[in-house]
Amino acid sequence: MKMTAKRTLAVLIAVIMLFSCIGISGSAEGDTGFDAIRINCTMYGDSQTQRGFTWFTEKKCDTAIQIVPVSDYKASGFDNAIQFDGTVSEWEDYFCHKVVATGLEKGTEYRYRVGSADRDIWSKVGKFVTDDGDDSFSFIAIADVQASSLENFQQAALVMDAAMKKDKDAEFVINLGDFVNDCTNDEWNWYGQAFEKANTNLTLVPVAGNHEGNITNKLNVGWFDTVFNLLPGEGTTNGINGTYYSYDYGNAHFTVLNSNDMYPMTEAQRNWIYNDITSSDAQWKVLLLHRAAYSAGKNINKPDTLAMRETIIEIVDETGVDMVLSGHDHMYMRTWQVAGDAVCEDTVYVTEKHNGVDTTFAVNPDGAVYILPSTAGTKRYGVNENPIDPIMDCADVYFTTRSEKNENGVETNPNAGGCFANVEVDGDYLVYRAYVVNDDTQKVTMVDEYAIKKTVKDGDIEDAKLPTDFIGSLDGTVANFFTEIFGLIFTYIGKLLPQIIGGLF
Repeated sequence: MKMTAKRTLAVLIAVIMLFSCIGISGSAEGDTGFDAIRINCTMYGDSQTQRGFTWFTEKKCDTAIQIVPVSDYKASGFDNAIQFDGTVSEWEDYFCHKVVATGLEKGTEYRYRVGSADRDIWSKVGKFVTDDGDDSFSFIAIADVQASSLENFQQAALVMDAAMKKDKDAEFVINLGDFVNDCTNDEWNWYGQAFEKANTNLTLVPVAGNHEGNITNKLNVGWFDTVFNLLPGEGTTNGINGTYYSYDYGNAHFTVLNSNDMYPMTEAQRNWIYNDITSSDAQWKVLLLHRAAYSAGKNINKPDTLAMRETIIEIVDETGVDMVLSGHDHMYMRTWQVAGDAVCEDTVYVTEKHNGVDTTFAVNPDGAVYILPSTAGTKRYGVNENPIDPIMDCADVYFTTRSEKNENGVETNPNAGGCFANVEVDGDYLVYRAYVVNDDTQKVTMVDEYAIKKTVKDGDIEDAKLPTDFIGSLDGTVANFFTEIFGLIFTYIGKLLPQIIGGLF
């Protein structure tokens, strides 16, 4: 009996130890050094069949992602998943993992997990949906989270959460740059932690900001290109100060610029933009960049913005862009229809019901609408009443989202809070709406709306075939440098100085 009891006890101890080990292996998330952090899913080339993925680990391990259609996932989890293997490289005391998933089915919702196949360590389950190619979809846009503490990242994440609740059918989110402030590992960890829900449940379209890729801003070179897995456009200086790229989605074409590429904007990027936009026959053309050409924020009169402003306006006018979304200046602005740095006075507006809502549309307008959707973060700017002419003449709506309280501590700014935008594309209709999320109550309030009805095909624009290689575009880059320097001098002397002098009297 004693021997039997001892043997039984030994077996029990062995079983307990075995299950304890299994429990440690399966639940040691965050303690192994092989657990995935900073996970994101990005647009990568063909939006119907491909996605890019990035994550980091503290220790080096293999790189794998398992992907399965949601219908199969509900039936058998990841048992029948397709596995893609990727690359791993050391970056700033961490290990960066990148994978490109190809051969996906269009219009399909997927579940995925990333991690180490060798160690059987996997992340939480994420999801994304591929473009179905039709002309009806919606997306979210935010700008300038630019936080430097976990608390402020979490506050910005509440704005993102509100955006996802407002538009449960959004298929991707555009972040217009300045994800972090000082580009440290702590900040990227906090960003990854706070925005985990958004970054693992929506496809991300990141835009390079000056706080994660500009050599003139604390030498934060290489971060943007490391943190996000993107398919760069021809000629991009990949790995240095950001990436420019493009993609089609439904009946729209999105061109993503790198506004860190300045002093001047290289001829390679200028030429690539022309080639990219003019080669697209999409009904809608949307331009995304960090620095805004139209803003009443504190940065609009600075050399880096002025150096690229006329270039951006010229590109938009010549390529038939419909909408320009930007960040950088943490306040809200939307222009009228603008062309040639002036309001298109002959724009016709009509009000009609769209999806049951009375909506005012600009009908087949000339020019483009430029939008700066303030900031999702807590760092907010006031309104600069003296931006370079003729910005204020072109502005339809502008305001600060900064908190402004009276002597009794009562909020006096009805638009105070973090901001997000929602854009709905529905065939011939494009509807843009902006919302502010109250910091204290999380109440969501619509603060602006603009819509375009486009039933007439754009006029023929000659398909550009301009050089995008370094040597072939070098002479243009050199010429642009001198042109922009003299242009800056002329602008400061001819426009800003008279404004300053006039303000003294």
